[in-house]
Amino acid sequence: MPKPNVTIAELRMRENKMSQRELASAIGVSTQTINAWEKDITIIKGENLIKLCRYFNVKASDILGA
Repeated sequence: MPKPNVTIAELRMRENKMSQRELASAIGVSTQTINAWEKDITIIKGENLIKLCRYFNVKASDILGA
């Protein structure tokens, strides 16, 4: 699997050290989901990837490393 250009944790830190809870609330998922994405335990579903990209103004390829 290709290495991402930027991780979700890095994106959160760029946003004034946003917590996992704050990001989860902003995009409509649970804190546990954010944690699982950051630890590569689960794959980000397409609709949530779009929400992340729009929220942080990044491309999907930046997050996925594609």
